[in-house]
Amino acid sequence: MLAAMPDSAPSPVSAGGASPRAGGDACPGTLRLHRADDGALARVRIPGGVLDPDRADALLVAAERFGDGELHLTSRGNVQLRGLGAECGGGLAALLTDAGLLPSAAHERARNIVASPLAGLDGSPSLAGWLAELDRLVCGSPAAASLSGRFLFALDADGGDVDALGADVTLIAEGASCLLRIGAGDEVFRIPAGEGPRAALRAAEAFLRAARDSGAWRVKDLPDDVRAELVHAIGSAAGDPEHRPRPRTPKTPDPGAVTGSHGNAAATAATATAATTTTAICVDVPLGQLAPAQWQLLTDTARRYGNELRLTPWRGIVVPGPFDEGGAAEALRNLAAAGLVTTPESPWTGVGACIGHPGCAKSLSDVRAEAGAAVGPVGRLPVYWSGCERRCGHPHGEWIDVVVTPGGHRISHVRGERRDPPATVRNDPAALAATVAAARA
Repeated sequence: MLAAMPDSAPSPVSAGGASPRAGGDACPGTLRLHRADDGALARVRIPGGVLDPDRADALLVAAERFGDGELHLTSRGNVQLRGLGAECGGGLAALLTDAGLLPSAAHERARNIVASPLAGLDGSPSLAGWLAELDRLVCGSPAAASLSGRFLFALDADGGDVDALGADVTLIAEGASCLLRIGAGDEVFRIPAGEGPRAALRAAEAFLRAARDSGAWRVKDLPDDVRAELVHAIGSAAGDPEHRPRPRTPKTPDPGAVTGSHGNAAATAATATAATTTTAICVDVPLGQLAPAQWQLLTDTARRYGNELRLTPWRGIVVPGPFDEGGAAEALRNLAAAGLVTTPESPWTGVGACIGHPGCAKSLSDVRAEAGAAVGPVGRLPVYWSGCERRCGHPHGEWIDVVVTPGGHRISHVRGERRDPPATVRNDPAALAATVAAARA
């Protein structure tokens, strides 16, 4: 699966919420729509990707009433609604407010929080308390309303999955304490776990003060000396920094069943096996696009098991359990029959793409159709198809980059900041599929 960059930030149709700075933070929201070639687009922030079935139902109603009926998952575990009428903003905002999905009009684009989707399900600590507290603090801070729609908080259950996304402020659970990372640097500061959310908000507010003169939207955009001063100022109260390099590529959840042991750590292998239960199931969503029937099936499954959905930053969905005997296998069979990815052996595993043509006027081709036509054996590396040089939603880490250019499809191997010399394929679908497959292998 893909470790994704922040979502694209196109131009707004209408203003709402906090006023953007001069120069234009153009990230869309539910009060600020973006005009695309297939209609207006709304981005609904889902902190931590956590939804209960009633709120999931409200999103489906919004998609069917105001848009094209489909729900699109983003690289931050949010939901985009497409094909909206440009004048639907008032009705959409009212519906989402009634459902509890828009708790603060001033902060709706600032609620950018990703969290480890398997936290509390695979033996890792739960992040539910942190998530609720941080969202409450952000929505209660007048200063935080000025955060860019690009600014990102991450809550990591000490597995390195969302820590690898290069968020602006990251909390990493570690027993009775937690680690605070500012930006993508290799230094962290140790603080008591109970102080984590408030420390994360203070860090964001300090960033806003530091960014006042530079106009930076994210920590990485600050001048080097300002960024270093910010990190030092935030960490000074916590003591000396610790060296902990940020993971360059996350370990993301595989589609299928998630098991966790409720037995004693010192138990025998036989006892531990007996205590192991299916605590969740994971599915990937081909290209992050869900038809109404697929969304409804996931919501119904959540109502039966766990009463929760967790949208992942890799355009997948976790349904927490626990599941009764045979329940996980039945749910996975039903979801697979609906076209969702339920096994790592699926040819769709690791395949991603931007919206492409005809949804985006800047795209030079229908990259989603091209990605589907080129799907073949599972590759070692993820692949991401982009319809233009903007590469909206592209991944972090190591991956195969396919970009449409006026001269053909350019394919290159990306390793963090390094990029191998590209190969270009012109107007030959068979050769394109073969080149991408070879690169992924």
